[in-house]
Amino acid sequence: MPYIPHTDADIQRMLDTIGVNSIDDLFDEIPKEIIARPLQHVPPGKSEMETLRIMSDRASRDSGNLCFIGAGAYEHHIPAAVWEIAARGEFYTAYTPYQAEASQGTLQVIYEYQSMIAHLNAMDVSNASLYDGGSGLSEAVLMAVRANRKSKSKKVLLLQTVNPLYRSATRNIVDNQGIELVEVPFNSGTGTTDLSALEPFAGQDFAALVIQQPNFFGSLEDVHALTDWAHANNMLVIASVNPTSLAILTPPGEWGTQGADIATGEGQPLGVPLSSGGPYFGFITCKMEHVRQMPGRIIGRTVDLEGRPGFALTLQAREQHIRRSKATSNICTNQGLAMTAATIYMSLLGADGLARVAENSHANTLTLVEKLCAIPGVKKVFSAPNFHEAVIAVPGKASAVLQQLAAQKIQGGVDLGAYYNGLDNCILLCATETKTAADLEKYAAALAAVLK
Repeated sequence: MPYIPHTDADIQRMLDTIGVNSIDDLFDEIPKEIIARPLQHVPPGKSEMETLRIMSDRASRDSGNLCFIGAGAYEHHIPAAVWEIAARGEFYTAYTPYQAEASQGTLQVIYEYQSMIAHLNAMDVSNASLYDGGSGLSEAVLMAVRANRKSKSKKVLLLQTVNPLYRSATRNIVDNQGIELVEVPFNSGTGTTDLSALEPFAGQDFAALVIQQPNFFGSLEDVHALTDWAHANNMLVIASVNPTSLAILTPPGEWGTQGADIATGEGQPLGVPLSSGGPYFGFITCKMEHVRQMPGRIIGRTVDLEGRPGFALTLQAREQHIRRSKATSNICTNQGLAMTAATIYMSLLGADGLARVAENSHANTLTLVEKLCAIPGVKKVFSAPNFHEAVIAVPGKASAVLQQLAAQKIQGGVDLGAYYNGLDNCILLCATETKTAADLEKYAAALAAVLK
């Protein structure tokens, strides 16, 4: 659909009427050196038929591949009903629900989503979602710096076991706002963070400590000890969590004696397909005392003049989302469609269903690691308990091994050498409930053949 409906003749008539020769003449006050130049490497446009063929060919490359990658994007079974409902026109084309009287359906879906996410995290309040897990963590850091009135440093402690992509996204967003991220090293034996690694920072002024659970290696941190240490040192605690794991692991609101202050993460595991790299949506929750620092939209439940229940945007004025530098955050349009799918997914599975997904994923990963470690030269790297991801070491470069597995249509995992020094021979892998015994055996046989 063209967004400019005027023909060349229409445009010329308007230019003639106002007395200029071209549209460019309307912007002649803009200095030439800052005007964007034409794109040099964008190919000519394609027809609809050509575009569909390109997309079909691209999709076929993924056909038949076994995916064991993980690292923040997870392949879970999605009941057919999820996207049959989410793709209805009422949800598919809905936009910002500012006009409450015309948006009750959308507002109720968001309210139910907020309720489920807050419950899953054992936190008081959730917003209406964010762009992805990385932007969610950056928003949590900004929020903690604003909320921690005891801290004046604008510094945040960040465990190195936090997803490196999230760390990079957060650094890119907060650096320009004068916020310093200080990384804490991990124990190379356990793949987790020891309290002794935090001791050099005891008594110093930091706004928050960021903990990921399970961490990037799939290992389980001692979140209770880490949380209590942070609170004892006047820091807020930011949790970055996998929502599927929360069906069986202690939720962040119950970490330590007081619980985490802010919890964020990637919502993609909740009914959103991998789709060759997207979409994603982030979630963020917090304790009630910090709700005024929450970015984005929050939906509340109320009653009208006749006592009937209804839903509306609450706690923030509409202008909050468009006030540029004066806004709490410039998060505006939430990932509404992905969030809707997540709401339907959680409703269909329920607490017991989500727990079964988590338990089967955990069991599959244990089985896969056992099979792989039976291959000569392969070993499990970290000793800490893990959820549904683990790290194995292989003889030689992990990147070369993964490349050979990919040639056999097995996406074997993530080369950790791309993110951590000294882990060039290490592969981060994941097995979810979608993997059968035959899938696990196929991976093991392929890896054995590659290593021979």
